[in-house]
Amino acid sequence: MLDERELEKYNRQIIISNFGIQGQEKLKSSKVCVIGLGGLGSSIVYYLATAGVGSLGLVDQDQIELSNLNRQILHYEEDKGKAKTLSAFEKITKLNPDVKIVEHSVTLNSSNIEELLAGYDFVVEASDNFETKFLVNDMCCKLGIPFVIGGVYQFEGQMMTVIPGKTACYRCMFKEIPTPGSYPTTSEDGVIGTIAGFFGIIEANEAIKYLVFRDNQKLLVNKIMYVDLQYNSYETFQIEQDNNCKSCSQL
Repeated sequence: MLDERELEKYNRQIIISNFGIQGQEKLKSSKVCVIGLGGLGSSIVYYLATAGVGSLGLVDQDQIELSNLNRQILHYEEDKGKAKTLSAFEKITKLNPDVKIVEHSVTLNSSNIEELLAGYDFVVEASDNFETKFLVNDMCCKLGIPFVIGGVYQFEGQMMTVIPGKTACYRCMFKEIPTPGSYPTTSEDGVIGTIAGFFGIIEANEAIKYLVFRDNQKLLVNKIMYVDLQYNSYETFQIEQDNNCKSCSQL
């Protein structure tokens, strides 16, 4: 149930015709895990918290560096050297003290991911490496947890949403983890803060839509959205589920 303060705080969402009090109560009762608290994750966590998601799990093993700050809006210069999970906790508890924050300041790997993700209603993948993306994809498919996955580079970004057992997954498109050194990285070639914010907001929006509506027609499923903000190019590519996919074909 929402109290009077919450009804006022979330009024502009509640008055949306197909959202209402029921939609806000769904957000309040939901648990979302955000993996990666960098450029994407900063805006993801910010908007999920302000939307009123009841519980947020925050996963990141890194400490804040000055070079993070052009795009990681949760972190300030005074936070240099601080764990990203702690920095995010401090900001979000001030932004919306009603949200329960669970810090996971760990390196996500095959031995801890299943226990860590168990119990979450939705996962938002916002890491900066393919190893984590494939790990999250495979475990979410195994556990049946819906998720959105995205990545950015320079002025470009791409993302997709996956409903395990019903839609194509990340591995249906990309098959195997690329060999390290065979693909460009933001640490080598850079990234503009605006593209990270742009995709972070859309990833957060996918989470909100799933939790409130549970309607696949409203989600970026069976497709990848690609955006290049340098040339204002916006494209969506259809993806078919791979019947031989190692992650989702047996679901």
